[in-house]
Amino acid sequence: MSVTAGSWSESRAPYTLGPSERVYVWELPVRVSHWFIVLSAAVLAFTGYYMHNPFIVVRARTAYVMGTMRFIHLIAASAFTSAFLLRLYWFFVGNEWSNWRAFVPIHRQQWRGMGRMVAFYSFVRKDLTHHVGHNGLAAVTYMLMFTLMFVEILTGLALYSYTDSNRVLSFFIGWLPRLMDISYLRLTHFLIMFAFAIFVIHHVYSAVLVSWEERNGLIESIFTGYKFVPEEELKESRASKRDG
Repeated sequence: MSVTAGSWSESRAPYTLGPSERVYVWELPVRVSHWFIVLSAAVLAFTGYYMHNPFIVVRARTAYVMGTMRFIHLIAASAFTSAFLLRLYWFFVGNEWSNWRAFVPIHRQQWRGMGRMVAFYSFVRKDLTHHVGHNGLAAVTYMLMFTLMFVEILTGLALYSYTDSNRVLSFFIGWLPRLMDISYLRLTHFLIMFAFAIFVIHHVYSAVLVSWEERNGLIESIFTGYKFVPEEELKESRASKRDG
């Protein structure tokens, strides 16, 4: 579907003149896993910090705030893990912008894109390098975050198995407390939460910045899945992936 630059409001106009194509970039599983990870991570951060440092004081004798927080933490952890596994699966069956190949810098174009984005964020260059999916720098950053998510899940399961004595869970994750002291596991699990918080701040800032610069529906795309991409850019993107 092709549209012209003047066919929608100025705030959503593409950053360049000429015909643009409405491209389905982010598939439904990507969007669902994204929002489940966001919401569950927020709940996990709140309840996890409370378990580390109880900041709610209830004087009623029947109140069991710590138990309630721990229960909510486990439910949110299950949602977080499920969303992570869904996104992991979609790394192998998703489209060209959701596939693992889009996140691992295996093409020269991806490395060049990383350098250009570093130059843009450091104010060395004014013009933004546009991409249909994630730019090279963002893709590598997301891979780092997915790795931290995996570590967070492993350490969380190890901490849970340490207190719950579940045989099945101990069989699959019981090796981790033997490999690493439980206090260090707890500290690692706790500190990664702050890494997530730092990432969220930068992620929101950069998403708004790039969305404003590109004016191609980037922010809206995480809800709808669609972006407006100039036809020439779409051809160049696909050609670069074929050529490596």
